[in-house]
Amino acid sequence: MKKSQVLTVILLMVLVESGLVKVTMAHPCGRTFLSALIQLVPCRPSVAPFSTLSPNKLCCAAIRMLGQPCLCVLAKGPPISGVDRALALQIPGKCSANFPPCN
Repeated sequence: MKKSQVLTVILLMVLVESGLVKVTMAHPCGRTFLSALIQLVPCRPSVAPFSTLSPNKLCCAAIRMLGQPCLCVLAKGPPISGVDRALALQIPGKCSANFPPCN
């Protein structure tokens, strides 16, 4: 990720968490959808197209913290640039989270 993209993500996270920007969506993650996406940044190397990298400890911790409903919303939501959805759906198993599959 480019430095400008990292700074944008951090700024968005601060605005959302401070309450200056409200994110409300009709899904199990509620207003934490953007935060969930930001928390999964450590997983990005493992879900990049054609990646063979295993998820790191930070990624696995984020996966366990978010839980299956939020991961399914992210996996089935709008496309996320630079993310292979098939690889993303394998991350819980690789992290021994053993969530049920997304419907």
